[in-house]
Amino acid sequence: MSPYLTALIAIVEREALRFVQQRGRFIAALVRPLVWLLVFAAGFRAALGLSITPPYQTYIQYETYIVPGLCGMIMLFNGMQSSLGLVYDREVGSMRLLLTSPLPRWWLLTCKLLGSTAISICQVYAFLIIADLYGIRWPAPGYLTVLPALILTGLMLGALGLALSSFIKQLENFAGVMNFVIFPMFFLSSALYPLWKMAESSELLHDICAANPFTHAVELIRFALHAAPNPTATAATLLAAILFLGLAIWGYDPARGMVRRKG
Repeated sequence: MSPYLTALIAIVEREALRFVQQRGRFIAALVRPLVWLLVFAAGFRAALGLSITPPYQTYIQYETYIVPGLCGMIMLFNGMQSSLGLVYDREVGSMRLLLTSPLPRWWLLTCKLLGSTAISICQVYAFLIIADLYGIRWPAPGYLTVLPALILTGLMLGALGLALSSFIKQLENFAGVMNFVIFPMFFLSSALYPLWKMAESSELLHDICAANPFTHAVELIRFALHAAPNPTATAATLLAAILFLGLAIWGYDPARGMVRRKG
């Protein structure tokens, strides 16, 4: 077996075992978006000017709108939590041991990213099953066409977490950075309300939301769930993924990144 494939299988299995042992992480990943779906949706629905009284179809339409954003929320939190584990591995020394293997560093980081993305996708599909039981459904092909969108989104958000982890030295600092990154990315996007509503409030906020990579990731998921293409969102998400991954590889370069700062 190729050493590249061996490394990929080993790292993905390690990520899966870590996730299985952290049951609270899986529960939190589902409870968080469900709270938004079941509790806070009424407030945002009222803010959008939608009726909170019958007909019931209006209620379902808004819930259908925010579910793709909540899928993105799951992947965003998981990408950051996976990178938090990477910072911990670096503190205890296991990350340094991994990076000293003869394989290229970019491949090792990519394997780590693929493992995190696979876990994120499993969490999203679990959430979609619960949403289906709740009565929020998409065309049957959408559950398949959304898979490439989830893969690309997971890679982009996971690469962002990797890039951040390469520039943070201590575990305590990363928790604060997570909040500083997660909440602006989520709220300054089209996850909870359309961009045209944001434009009614502020053109500047609209422009910020339009430039937010998370907005394009959410729109990519939203269109994919309806089995519809979105070339603009696909290109923007792919470009952001390449940029973040390149930044992570640069950050973990011993000549310029993590090792140099420690030395």
